[in-house]
Amino acid sequence: MTLTQSLLDRLQPENLKLQRFQEIVARLFAWGIIVRDEDGVEQRCYDDACRIENLLVEYFALAGFRLIHDLQNEFFRLYAPGAQIPGMVEDDVDVVASLRARLSADFVAAALALRFLYQQGLVEGGSRLSDAGEILIRFDELATTLQTQIKRTLPDNLGDRERLLKDLKRHRLIQYSTLFSMQDEDALIAIRPTILGIISEDVLAAALEAEGQIEVTSEPDGSGEQA
Repeated sequence: MTLTQSLLDRLQPENLKLQRFQEIVARLFAWGIIVRDEDGVEQRCYDDACRIENLLVEYFALAGFRLIHDLQNEFFRLYAPGAQIPGMVEDDVDVVASLRARLSADFVAAALALRFLYQQGLVEGGSRLSDAGEILIRFDELATTLQTQIKRTLPDNLGDRERLLKDLKRHRLIQYSTLFSMQDEDALIAIRPTILGIISEDVLAAALEAEGQIEVTSEPDGSGEQA
């Protein structure tokens, strides 16, 4: 029996076609994450992925990848071979450099600041913590935390700042409304629980000690753009 036929046999009881399996795999390879609380398309991808979770785990494992399912926050995250996974024992596979996401220094610093704010928000609780486990912040809180904790500043150019926020949103680390404006002091950014999947407490502590000079855990690299 071929691998393809075996795959088809595993999909058949769930009434899923090979094309749908390929769509889910392609999304994970491209973006490294599927979050149910994103949009209708991603919600359906997540639900279908849940139906064939064991099959997906086995499939990616064949190539050395690890697929992690966060049941509480309802998302799948795919880690490249050798990637450090918060809360899990490291494997013995060497990191494959070409599979590491090409993340800018500004992205890494912002992600670390978001992780700090997320932890702080969990401790404070109250209105900052949403029912979905998100921590609500204002844009100026991100800028201040970058300066005081990570010892970096946001990009000077407004366009670069907007691109940075879009990158953080594309990686499913934050979300904000379509009417969001950095100039609006009351506008809120939601830090998603997915931040815990790339920055552990140990990594954050090391980054604070090193003033932000540390690399965020890699994800499979995508070349496209996703809202």
